Amino acid sequence: MTLLLAAEAGANPLFPNVWEMVITLIGFLILLFLVVKFVVPAFERVYSERTEAIEGGLAKAKAAQAEAAAARDEYNQQLESARLEAQKIREEARLEGDKILADFKDRANAESARITENAHRTIEAERSAAVASLRTEVGALATQLASKIVGESLDDDARANRVVDRFLADLETEQQRNAGAAR
Repeated sequence: MTLLLAAEAGANPLFPNVWEMVITLIGFLILLFLVVKFVVPAFERVYSERTEAIEGGLAKAKAAQAEAAAARDEYNQQLESARLEAQKIREEARLEGDKILADFKDRANAESARITENAHRTIEAERSAAVASLRTEVGALATQLASKIVGESLDDDARANRVVDRFLADLETEQQRNAGAAR
C-alpha cells in the first residue's frame, strides 16, 4: 500500500529522497561524533582501569606467592633447626644417661668391693677368734690327755704351754703335708 501511495505522489521507489538521505546522514554523523567523543573514551578508560586492576592483582598475587615461598623456606629452616636441636638434645641425654649409668656401676662396684672387704675382715677376725678359742680348748684337752698318758699332772703353765705348742705344731705340719700330697 505504501508503494501505491508513493507512486501516486510521483516519487520513484527505486530512488530515495535526497533530503531524507541528508538528514539521516547528518543524524548519523552527529551520533558518530557523540559516540567517538564521549562513549569510546569512557570504554577506553574502563578498559584501562580493568587492565590495571588485573595487572595489579597479578602483581599482588606474585608478591603474595613470593612471600609465601619465603615463609615456607623460613618454616623449613626452622623445622630443620628444630630437628637438629632435638637430635642434639637426644644425644646429650643419651650421653648423660651413659654417664649416670657408669657412675652407678662405679658406685655399685665400689660398694661391692667395700662389702667384700668388710666380709673378708669379718671372716678373718672370726677365723682368728675361732683359732684362738680352738687353741685354748685344744690346749686344755691336750693337757688333760697328756696328763693321763704321762701319768703326772701338767698343771704347770710353762710345761702345759710347751706341750700344747708342740702338739699344734705337729698338727699344722701334718695338715701341710696332706695339702701338699693333695695337689
